[in-house]
Amino acid sequence: MVIEIQPVEKDLESLTTRVFLKAIDIIGGLHKLAEYRTLTWLPSLARAAFVIVLREEYLKTEDEIAEFVGISKNTVRQILRADPQLAIYKLQHIEELSPEERKQLKVHTAGGIAKIAYKLVKEGEEPKIFEYYCTLTTQALEVPWAYLLLKRIKGTHFPLKSPEELLEKVKGIEIKGIPAEEVVKNIEYPVKNPADLLHKIKLYLKMKGIG
Repeated sequence: MVIEIQPVEKDLESLTTRVFLKAIDIIGGLHKLAEYRTLTWLPSLARAAFVIVLREEYLKTEDEIAEFVGISKNTVRQILRADPQLAIYKLQHIEELSPEERKQLKVHTAGGIAKIAYKLVKEGEEPKIFEYYCTLTTQALEVPWAYLLLKRIKGTHFPLKSPEELLEKVKGIEIKGIPAEEVVKNIEYPVKNPADLLHKIKLYLKMKGIG
């Protein structure tokens, strides 16, 4: 039987990358992986992130996911059935594993970590590296208001459905001569993450004819 894979929305890779990076945060960051010599875990985490996002966001079947990611249907099933709490338990006891056991990340453990990472990202907890590079980009582009804004909203939980949580935090900042409170009141919501916030502010400024 030929499985026809429908085109997947362009946001797939963006969300999957954020889930993947959050999964790395959960296991202690790249430094911890290097310390335990477990960088071989990265491909397993990437595959698990794709599987979880494809199921949760796009409601893909096991067959469709297996075809898209290039893994077996049984592997997909193991990832989807993974127990997040068991995965966390194994991470907490990683030092008890032998060097050989550390080299490979079991499929169900990767799945459990990816499930937790997906939940956190959807609740607005972005990967540390994602927020870090948003800040670096604004500095590199010499956009002072964006840099100040990102510093002020640090710790804000996304997605945002309204401007209420931002209003107090951005008080005193001017964006191209406009009070930041006025700008955040008038952009489109929901706002998915810090990068989306900057994008929507730029769209608002463009609409106002401000370069």
